[in-house]
Amino acid sequence: MGLSFDIFEDDLSMNIYVGNLSFRTDDEELREVFAEFGDVSSAKVVIDRETDRSRGFGFVEMDSDDEAKAAISALDGAEVSGRNLRVNEAKPRENRF
Repeated sequence: MGLSFDIFEDDLSMNIYVGNLSFRTDDEELREVFAEFGDVSSAKVVIDRETDRSRGFGFVEMDSDDEAKAAISALDGAEVSGRNLRVNEAKPRENRF
């Protein structure tokens, strides 16, 4: 009798790219937008090191793959703080060699 492991997609987290953010959007506001669709592990607006201002994009990690897909579907193109968001599954960062 062999061992089997059941992996449920619903248990996997997903990292989401969020683009075209208002420069006034902060981490908490980003979290609140996505929390309508499920549990948010983290929400981070990317800040420019030199100017200490938002770069207009960020990342959200959601606990459930299904909830993340629902958020992506609902929020891609949605208006938040006067801007139409670009929302999709984040791609792994490429090496810059």
